Amino acid sequence: MPEEVLFETESKHSRDEIAAYLRSVADRLDDDGNISLRSGSESLDMSVPGSLTFEVKAERETSGGASADELSIEFELEWDEGADGDGSGSGELSIE
Repeated sequence: MPEEVLFETESKHSRDEIAAYLRSVADRLDDDGNISLRSGSESLDMSVPGSLTFEVKAERETSGGASADELSIEFELEWDEGADGDGSGSGELSIE
């Protein structure tokens, strides 16, 4: 299935700044599910349904050269366009 990128940004920030951003996203999910993504002149508004798929992935990208490997943690929220779930989930979520 082809993928269309609707919004993308990448920039360096402190852990504190990123934590504040993630808290803001979490607050929006708790509230009405309306998320506004903004970076420079780019923007995108999305309405997140009550039930969706949540993926957490940790990766190591090896360079194979003299530079260091790159580690990442990715958080992904996924749902079918036009979906409106009831908020019930399955599975256990935890961060330790």
